[in-house]
Amino acid sequence: MARKSGKSNKLFVLDTNVLLHDPTCLYRFQEHDIYLPMATLEELDHNKKGMSEVSRNARQASRFLDEIVSTCELDIADGAPLAERSHNAATGRLILQTHAITSDAMAVLPHSKVDNQILGVVNYLKGQQPDRQVILVSKDINMRIKARALGIQAEDYFNDKVLEDTDLLYTGVRELPPDFWETHGKGMESWQKDGRSYYKVTGPLSNSMLVNEFVYQEGDRPLHAMVTDIAGKTAVLATVKDYSHHKNAVWGITARNREQNFALNVLMDPQIDFVTLLGQAGTGKTLLTLAAGLTQTLESKIYSEIIMTRVTVPVGEDIGFLPGTEEEKMTPWMGALEDNLDVLNKTDDEAGEWGRAATQDLIRSRIKVKSLNFMRGRTFINKFLIIDEAQNLTPKQMKTLITRAGPGTKVVCLGNIAQIDTPYLTEGSSGLTYVVDRFKGWPHSGHITLARGERSRLADHAAGVL
Repeated sequence: MARKSGKSNKLFVLDTNVLLHDPTCLYRFQEHDIYLPMATLEELDHNKKGMSEVSRNARQASRFLDEIVSTCELDIADGAPLAERSHNAATGRLILQTHAITSDAMAVLPHSKVDNQILGVVNYLKGQQPDRQVILVSKDINMRIKARALGIQAEDYFNDKVLEDTDLLYTGVRELPPDFWETHGKGMESWQKDGRSYYKVTGPLSNSMLVNEFVYQEGDRPLHAMVTDIAGKTAVLATVKDYSHHKNAVWGITARNREQNFALNVLMDPQIDFVTLLGQAGTGKTLLTLAAGLTQTLESKIYSEIIMTRVTVPVGEDIGFLPGTEEEKMTPWMGALEDNLDVLNKTDDEAGEWGRAATQDLIRSRIKVKSLNFMRGRTFINKFLIIDEAQNLTPKQMKTLITRAGPGTKVVCLGNIAQIDTPYLTEGSSGLTYVVDRFKGWPHSGHITLARGERSRLADHAAGVL
């Protein structure tokens, strides 16, 4: 049986779904030991065929296991050391089930179910090693409930979570305190450049600010600005362009609130290559992005075309073998695009019906709809790439998509982390949360959490009361 160990060294029994979710989990338990029941290995074997993300992860987990076990010179029952393979990130051991196990828990549970066999193993280990914490790790909520019913300690796998509490997620917007100028205005420098006012302020708040974060102060002398530079306790603030005024309208669209104005500032800035917009339904994410994309593609010609991709749930599954092009098959998922194009096409009142029809044809020729399935290996040059419903992507899929960007391409990710449709993804582990957290403070990225819905009084009221 597994070696005896001190109380500080825990024994984690892994459910299959943890390995299928993150094959590198084998190296994520630091100094603690990992135990794999035979049922987990069996399930891993059942999931290895196919081209899905789960199948790929199953094969990768098997490869890791092979590497660890094949280099083990000791008796396998004592466990294989993880330190060498993990470059000392994990200093525990990997222990495999080497003999049949029967436990009292099996009397309560039907033996045929794989989950119950794993629970039986955990229960047996708990009896064998009473002086040690034996913990089941599973992504399956029902499995964890069953474990607790049997008096077994069970935990979710948290290592993939970017944030424990999504309330702490960076919003991209900060309200300045009323005494900001008193505490930060001493020795302030200010200047004008390209129609923007710049303020160089020094004070305690500057430490916590991030480059491209928006700051505002309402009241008698309102300030809407963006942090352009930070050096120690000194920050440079630049006033933002006012897109709520009709003279600055973007494809006929004006900002209806403060956050939309900030969003248009990052969407229209050619120096910002990566933009993330979070917000509930109706906050204007897609409309603002398309308006900015069309203006920069058709008017200022910064980008050659707009590419729109949307996560079709189930994510990454095949779009089918029936006749039809990639664009035709993606059409049912693109209702949001159609709705927003209708709004944008009505903004030009003077064009008349013929003019609008011509514009519509021109717009459609510049917007390409792509499926995520065909993104691997591509490089987009001078494109305006929109990834809609990005909350349903895993961090790995998000990386695959963003690394498609070639020179001159701008990537915009839109989503609402409260609407995740994919199993095993939560608000804390979504790829959208991941990129927002990792890109904050980078000089060429911008992020805004849009707060207010702008659809209609009915939609606003429904969002509040239902």
